[in-house]
Amino acid sequence: MRAPEPLRIVVAINPRAAFGGQGMNSPGRIGEMAVARMRSAGHYVSVLRRRDYAALREAVEAELAAGAQALVVVGGDGMVHLGANTLAHTAVPMGIIPAGTGNDGARGLGLDPNDPRAAVECFLEACQRAPRTVDLGRIEREGHPPVWFMCALSAGFDALVNERANGWRWPRGPMRYNLAILRELATLKPLSYSLVVDGDVRRQQAILMSISNLVSIGGGMKITPDAKCDDGQLDLFVVSPVSRLAFLRIYPKVFSGQHTSHRVVSIERVREVFIDSPGMVAYADGERIGPLPATVKVDPSALRLWV
Repeated sequence: MRAPEPLRIVVAINPRAAFGGQGMNSPGRIGEMAVARMRSAGHYVSVLRRRDYAALREAVEAELAAGAQALVVVGGDGMVHLGANTLAHTAVPMGIIPAGTGNDGARGLGLDPNDPRAAVECFLEACQRAPRTVDLGRIEREGHPPVWFMCALSAGFDALVNERANGWRWPRGPMRYNLAILRELATLKPLSYSLVVDGDVRRQQAILMSISNLVSIGGGMKITPDAKCDDGQLDLFVVSPVSRLAFLRIYPKVFSGQHTSHRVVSIERVREVFIDSPGMVAYADGERIGPLPATVKVDPSALRLWV
């Protein structure tokens, strides 16, 4: 049997791994493992490490312009976000090696977030055949270039938590996020939204609101358990106003997907949503997008994957 043709592959490693974070399960070490395995399979591999996401994306774009045939991202949802925004509507496929804390993109695409070696083997097998195409969410804000997302845009309680946590210098790591959750819970109140959902004008109050392309956010919170990234639709997830105590009862059920039967939870298949809420800053794939308003559209078959 004839061996497959070697590919020119760019491996981009999470910037937070390039300067520190060299434990056995760090993105840096996982990236080294992935590169060694791809080279042993006969491929030509360029490794990119930069100090921040902006510099890394610039380096990736230069490699693609020079003729790279695939991009493999090593990291969590931030790296998947970088790859999706670099490759949207191009012919270059992306591979994913999960090495982050959330890994909702990898999880939603069928990869085991705790087994990066298996993800490498999955990529090596997949790159011998035609790539899979998936939808992306597309965010449009006046005066800004479009931004794509793999997992979800968040514009409710979870976005407020992210914004607060990002404003703190201490503590570092997951504890900062947990403390931000407690702080936002202390002042939990309904938010007012102006929406246009597939042409239907609405005014609505809600605690949580997300527009998702995959099943989960936040490291396994299955907000839209039936979402599919290749059906030409997004899922609008809303939690209507509820007491703090009731919210605390619902919140843990999100990790199992058992929250969907609660009367204050609604999930609706959509293609386009205009969303606005005074003072709300939106996040997508855990990355800060900026203040609303925004129009969010499904972008069918926008990305090619080898996963």
